[in-house]
Amino acid sequence: MKTFTLNNGVEIPALGFGVFQIPKNETKQAVLDAFEVGYRHIDTAQSYMNEEEVGEAIAATAIPREELFITTKVWLSRYGYEKAYASVLESLEKLQSDYIDLVLLHQPFGDVFGSYRALTDLQKEGKIRAIGVSNFNAERLADLISFGEMPVQVNQIEVNPFHQREADLESATARGNVLLEAWAPFAEGKNGIFTNETLVKIGEQYGKSPAQVILRWNFERGIVSLPKSVKKERMAQNIDIFDFALSAEDKAQIAEMETNDSQFFDHDDPAAVDMFAGFIKQRGI
Repeated sequence: MKTFTLNNGVEIPALGFGVFQIPKNETKQAVLDAFEVGYRHIDTAQSYMNEEEVGEAIAATAIPREELFITTKVWLSRYGYEKAYASVLESLEKLQSDYIDLVLLHQPFGDVFGSYRALTDLQKEGKIRAIGVSNFNAERLADLISFGEMPVQVNQIEVNPFHQREADLESATARGNVLLEAWAPFAEGKNGIFTNETLVKIGEQYGKSPAQVILRWNFERGIVSLPKSVKKERMAQNIDIFDFALSAEDKAQIAEMETNDSQFFDHDDPAAVDMFAGFIKQRGI
């Protein structure tokens, strides 16, 4: 597996296996299947409600812990220094590990600064190897770095051919070489992405699928992708992207797919803040 180097020297696998929306009763086996086909990077979150099952897979595999890279995220209802700190300790127990490789703040709302101080302290204590954020736009990221005076290794955001985030990539690189991770690299199949004519034609040149083209495109931009599948054969296909390279013409064609719009919702819209506040009130998480 190819890796990238974070700005604190930690190596991160260039592809990760995402467990968002995988049912609890399927998560352990899905993670074990991902390990078997070659994944070493698993991405979960407190709000996914399957950290324990990921931990069961970690405990069950024969792969040494130091060869794995495990990510989780602190949820909004756990924001604030004390709650965020305690929540990471709970995640450590659920993941059955003495440390977590990467912990992110899941959303850019609420007590970001207090919560991030907790991650910083946990990193200093050796319980976390790398820290970062998720769904932060360039302005929020700059705010945290400039006024919080805290290291940020990663920003995990929506990135796919319809929402390419080139400006965010340039800004993150300029702000201390913050690595971007792509959630929903396939836009969850929206807009016929798996049958898109541009991606199909590019893939045919290399004997690759549109999904593989997307993952290779992100890799060549220096972005970690987090594809999800519960089908073992699809997992194996997704990881098989390191034996070809896209041409400048391929990349130019993909660039034309840009819509500059989220395929889900806009975190910069005040309605998104209301939506997440509603999640906490309605679901208790």
